[in-house]
Amino acid sequence: MSVIYVLIPIAVLFVMIGLAIFFWAVRSKQFEDLDKQGFSILFDDENQQPPSKPDLEQVGSKEDPKKDPDER
Repeated sequence: MSVIYVLIPIAVLFVMIGLAIFFWAVRSKQFEDLDKQGFSILFDDENQQPPSKPDLEQVGSKEDPKKDPDER
């Protein structure tokens, strides 16, 4: 029975922490636009720059450490 005197304050503390986190999330507008992140994965960004192609000279100049030195 004495355990209940410890468990009830701990449970109340957890509830207060949970409510504090919930109200912080509401105040910081975490729940404003719930669909945006779900749709953002489906569509490409309009202003995204295409990846640049690497220079062939720079790519070819790197030596492959796995190659046999006689083949270089």
